[in-house]
Amino acid sequence: MNPEIEYELMKSQAKELREAAARHRRVREAERANKSERRSVFGKRRSS
Repeated sequence: MNPEIEYELMKSQAKELREAAARHRRVREAERANKSERRSVFGKRRSS
């Protein structure tokens, strides 16, 4: 495979991983921020 193509592929994969990690971190922080709210929502959803 062309080394330049491999390099670009690696760069884009690293970028995607970084973005996914940032997204995941934001979700985790949001969950921590409103844990009590979310639990009640999930409880209601499960019972209905």
